Amino acid sequence: MSELKVTLVKSAIGQSEKMKGRLLGMGLTKREKTVVLKDTPEIRGMIAKVAHLVRVEE
Repeated sequence: MSELKVTLVKSAIGQSEKMKGRLLGMGLTKREKTVVLKDTPEIRGMIAKVAHLVRVEE
């Protein structure tokens, strides 16, 4: 299974609790933090919901 490199590029301040929960679920706690996640449909769904806050590299 491939991996995705996800970086938080915009702060979660002012976002809804659901958005903050999705970011926390992916392990993104601070701006410019990068995590490597497995490419699963669940992760893709979370990324789609917070696409305006993150940068994704395959």
